[in-house]
Amino acid sequence: MQKLADAIMHAHQTLRPQVAVTALTQSAALSAQTGCEIFLKCEHLQHTGSFKFRGASNKVLTLNDEQRKKGVITASSGNHGQALALAGLRAGVPVTVYTTTSASPTKLEAIKAFGANVISLETDPLSVELEAAKQAKLQNKLFISPYNDADIIAGQGTIGAELFEQLPDVDAVFVAVGGGGLISGVGAALAYLKPGVEIIGCWPANAPTMQRSLEAGEIIEMEEEDTLSDGTAGGIEPGSITFPLCQKVIDRTVLVSEQEIREAMKAVARAERWIIEGAAGVALAGAIKLAADYQHKKVAVILCGRNILLEKFIEAMQ
Repeated sequence: MQKLADAIMHAHQTLRPQVAVTALTQSAALSAQTGCEIFLKCEHLQHTGSFKFRGASNKVLTLNDEQRKKGVITASSGNHGQALALAGLRAGVPVTVYTTTSASPTKLEAIKAFGANVISLETDPLSVELEAAKQAKLQNKLFISPYNDADIIAGQGTIGAELFEQLPDVDAVFVAVGGGGLISGVGAALAYLKPGVEIIGCWPANAPTMQRSLEAGEIIEMEEEDTLSDGTAGGIEPGSITFPLCQKVIDRTVLVSEQEIREAMKAVARAERWIIEGAAGVALAGAIKLAADYQHKKVAVILCGRNILLEKFIEAMQ
């Protein structure tokens, strides 16, 4: 954990100015609704519309000349792909993104707009990851995991460092969890900077693979149902370094329904006039669901992204 914390603090200094310091905004309406002091960490306003640009930028900084020349391969349902595509474009590194045919067309078009090569496979997200890693090995290129990578996690962890600087007396942080890279980084940063901050992992009840794995004490495979939180959906790569990190940094877990996710997205649109994607809704839904346990406390919610198809967002608002 100390090594990761050191890497996070290093990234916190070196990622500027290409990675923005996002605002931490207290929401009067959500605070009144919940009885907590709700602070929104605006990662949906980060470049490419999600927190993923932090990890991608940090990873690109670590590439050697040969890796830069050959290019890199990744797997992504959208946000990580966009982030790595832009980071690669700015650094002159060719990027290939493997994805599923079910991924958001809006996200795929954004990836292509940044100059990346997109290869869509008709299979599940975990199988796409494994195939992308296989192809990278065959082509002698570096495979960059969306979450199973120490440099990626360190980049995401800069959110925790910023959060501490913006709200040193924060009591609890709610984070949506998919592969675990975001919460691993945020949790490690805050464990170093302010031990005692409660880290709450939030999942859609339809797609809780990491949560079920934590309960089982090992990474498991399970069938997930469709969810508005497509950014957190999918299985976990076998042997992922995020699993033991999640075991260490997550203090509490909460599952939320699709209706609770929709209501959280509506609440942000109504109170703050922001469009957020399902994964960001998951974190706020978790905070609303557990609000009775955090009365009058300072609660930070990471709004991790905004990349949702407009039609899908409008449908969710019905």
